[in-house]
Amino acid sequence: MQKTEAIVIRSLGGPEVLKLETVDLPPPGAGEVQIRHAAIGLNFIDVYFRTGLYKAPNGLPFISGKEAAGTVVAVGPGVEDFREGDRVAYAGSDGAYSRLRNIETRHLVKVPDGISLDTAAAMMLKGMTAEYLLNRTYKVGPDTVLLFHAAAGGVGLIAGQWAKALGATVIGTVGSEEKAELARAHGYDHVINYRTENFAERVREITGGKGVDVVYDSVGKDTFPMSLDCLKLRGLWVSFGNASGPVPAFEMGILSQKGSLFATRPTLFAYISTANELRDCAKALFDIVQTDKVRININQRYPLEEAGRAHADLEARKTSGTTLLIP
Repeated sequence: MQKTEAIVIRSLGGPEVLKLETVDLPPPGAGEVQIRHAAIGLNFIDVYFRTGLYKAPNGLPFISGKEAAGTVVAVGPGVEDFREGDRVAYAGSDGAYSRLRNIETRHLVKVPDGISLDTAAAMMLKGMTAEYLLNRTYKVGPDTVLLFHAAAGGVGLIAGQWAKALGATVIGTVGSEEKAELARAHGYDHVINYRTENFAERVREITGGKGVDVVYDSVGKDTFPMSLDCLKLRGLWVSFGNASGPVPAFEMGILSQKGSLFATRPTLFAYISTANELRDCAKALFDIVQTDKVRININQRYPLEEAGRAHADLEARKTSGTTLLIP
């Protein structure tokens, strides 16, 4: 049995619980391959598992992380669709914060030529999230007017470009003028600084009082219930994250009071629950990136052993675009 290094969480808490340890790694089992990671994506969902907001499936201890890209270095019994040397990426399988790992092939997609492993690691979870939000949770098109919170974040920058490519009118919120400039450069027609402006009032001004068709909200507590005030009659509020904390419990009646609104709480993993769904979603992402309509911004890189610092910077909103951990 060989050894590798990984970030092992043995107790829930702040960034300080992220510790690099040497762990045992057996050969890949049936239906598995072994990957040497080239880059690992950092996502807010990693914070949720670290703090206990989301429960780790197998309890403590666990290896953090859900997104990475690398090269297949060993193939387990019964694997026919992958071989040593394949460039692969994934999103959704726990254990990404590691130098080497075993993973079931049902989680994997092959990375096309022309897309680097760094880019693949930077976009799998965020890019596939943008794909299902814009194409399946709400079908965005030329007639759509939408609001996307955290427009300068990893998902926000991808979604802004993609929505613009679909012909939508794209409004975003950010927390600084620097992030506003970044959002404008990535597809956003209108950008609202929520620290200096009431975003619901500005949305009403921008839309001539009509409101937007859909609000995409990964912020959570700090943007609720004001996000509902941005919607037109029968509009859709899509709550897909909790960066500021969970949305508090609310009475369903608020949806009728504010205009017969719809609300949904989707997750990526429900949209890529089968191998075919995963590969279709990834293909749509790879295709639009290869057309250059969507650019992937890797704005921060940290060594794997500094995962704690990366988490602290993410939570303090010091990051923009995509952040990678480099093993």
